[in-house]
Amino acid sequence: MNKYLKYGLWSFGGLVLLAIGALAYVALTFDPNAYKPQITQAVKDSQERTLKLDGNIKLFFFPSVGANIGQVALSEFRSEQEFASIDNMRVSLALLPLLSGQVVVDEVTLSGARARVVKFKNGKTNLDDLLRKDTAAGHAGNVGKAQTSAPVKFEIASVQIDKTEFSYADEGSGARYSITDLSLKTGRIANGVPSRINSSAHILATRPRLDALLKLQSQFSFDLEQSNFQMKNLQIATAGTKDGDTFDVKLDVAEIGLDKARFSGKGIILNARLNAAAGAVTGSLALPMFEGDAEKFKLNGLALNAEAQRAGQSFKLKLTTPVAGNLKTQQFNLSDIVLDMDASGEKLPGKRISSELKGSMQADITRQSIHAKLSGGLLDSQIKAKLAVNNFAAPAIRYDLEIDRFDADPFIPQAPAETADRKKQATASEQSFDLSFLKPLNLKGSVRIGALKVANVKMNQLRVDMKAKGGVLKVVPFNANLYQGSLASEATLNVNQAVPQFALKAKLNGIEIGPLLNDTLQMDFLSGKGNIGINVTSQGNRVSLLKKGLNGSLSLNLADGAVKGINLAKSMREFGKGGDKTQAATREEKTDFSEMKASFKITNGVAHNEDLSLKSPFIRVGGKGDINLGKDSLEYLAKVTLTGTSEGQGGKDKVGGLTVPVRLSGPFTALNYKLEFGSMVSDALKQKARGIVQKSGGGTKSNVQEQLKQGLKGLFK
Repeated sequence: MNKYLKYGLWSFGGLVLLAIGALAYVALTFDPNAYKPQITQAVKDSQERTLKLDGNIKLFFFPSVGANIGQVALSEFRSEQEFASIDNMRVSLALLPLLSGQVVVDEVTLSGARARVVKFKNGKTNLDDLLRKDTAAGHAGNVGKAQTSAPVKFEIASVQIDKTEFSYADEGSGARYSITDLSLKTGRIANGVPSRINSSAHILATRPRLDALLKLQSQFSFDLEQSNFQMKNLQIATAGTKDGDTFDVKLDVAEIGLDKARFSGKGIILNARLNAAAGAVTGSLALPMFEGDAEKFKLNGLALNAEAQRAGQSFKLKLTTPVAGNLKTQQFNLSDIVLDMDASGEKLPGKRISSELKGSMQADITRQSIHAKLSGGLLDSQIKAKLAVNNFAAPAIRYDLEIDRFDADPFIPQAPAETADRKKQATASEQSFDLSFLKPLNLKGSVRIGALKVANVKMNQLRVDMKAKGGVLKVVPFNANLYQGSLASEATLNVNQAVPQFALKAKLNGIEIGPLLNDTLQMDFLSGKGNIGINVTSQGNRVSLLKKGLNGSLSLNLADGAVKGINLAKSMREFGKGGDKTQAATREEKTDFSEMKASFKITNGVAHNEDLSLKSPFIRVGGKGDINLGKDSLEYLAKVTLTGTSEGQGGKDKVGGLTVPVRLSGPFTALNYKLEFGSMVSDALKQKARGIVQKSGGGTKSNVQEQLKQGLKGLFK
């Protein structure tokens, strides 16, 4: 037995020596560099690219088996321009595992690798030829062959990559992206063995303009047999500039793992900061714990914080909620949303505003639907809101919003004081508004507000229902209580035509017209209480065009009010013996009335009236004229008649005087009143002459002339 064992050992030793000798002979006699021309020609024939092997190729067999390749470069397709290159690469396999039929990667080192990918204007890339030929070769090699491979034991002593650069250019858009100074270093990578990874890179881009440094480090381990992967103390950080603004982002993960079909993690914190010319924005996302599998997941305690600082103002936002989801059914649930907002600054109402909303949201991606509910305090208001979105490709939006009270004025930017030059500049630079977004809009919902103030207009019990579909937006109803009365209206906007088409119908009942005009138009020339009817249409894509394109009708029926700016009775008494007199409107003067009625026909922005009827204790006013809404001006001729006594009010007309024409003209903000006494005298003479002729009973010509002289003398006593 000992003899056979001895022979066996000698035989095995001989085989080992023979193998070592064979490897040594190959190492000493085989020169792979001698085959460079054949390799280069083979690449040229098969790929139509030029392969340059300028470096020295070295093979080694102990203590590991591998190769060290020097400078290598590959050209573009049918071109000598460089596509990719490597300064140096070293790959080795452990020797002893090879003898037992296992492949163990001992070392991978790559230095100075460069590659340039280009997408041409025709949509093709400089990789297309390689991808096609590699795929075809793979299919051809697989036909009729059983695929066999040596068992691989996944173990790498180390991986080291440095001085590596990749770039991508899109000739169609002009965008350029590149990764330079890429480095990566790992420790031992083996089943069940903890290891570390460190990596960094410099990232550049033109669209958007980006210049950033990226760093990554972590501990990791894996077990292929147990299908387990774990990462600890992961840290990813990047900082740089984007379109001239500086930023930095840092992600820390305490632990994340994958165990067969389940994943879990904890201690995830993302911090980000952006410094821009307009201000600074910081944000953080915290996720204490999450878990799930290929079908379901759960995120506990998701917290999002954001803060923005700009021009002496600070805004803070915090969102917390648990998140549960099912990846298979594509259903997600945010069951307990808490949204806090806090803002401070000198320009804010009370220098500070805060709010807290609570609610929930559900999303069903398969059915393409999202439903959300929120309620709580927003600014100084209490709100309840519901929102539903269906069909993401062409969203159908449904909503319901209820607010107890809201003052919007503190949040509306104040316009600078109006001057002639500024008005002229505003008119010259008037911008068209684009309403094309309404064409695909599918919207339906209701807003109810207990008390609203917007643009200084005050309303109560407001209800606005909107419906938009097929390029037509309808607001029916738009109802509210305002200025001691009520508003019932409806509006339509159609954007299917070349220019938008507008229509409005409104009835204002029991309205105090003075405060309404003052709050809406800052005009204080009329007071009274009554009814207003509006039925107008217009078209245009600018405010000025809408005003000039108004057509329709307007009616006015007021009682117990006044026309401000002039006292007609007083003016007639003071200037009755003089000629025509023009005077500007003044705040101190007014003409009271007990009744005022008028109807207007509006054509191309001009409202024409012929049936004005104004009654007061001392005067009657009729007239006709135009209100040019496009130019905000008035041209109107009123005829004022003094009544004989105060009994003229209330329909008892005892007119005891002559009619004086009063011409109103000018812009709304600077009206002028012209009392035309010349016309009054002319009319009086005609009336007196007709009366004398009638009394003469058709006498002789000389008698009639004498009576006229005597009668006209009495006119001017």
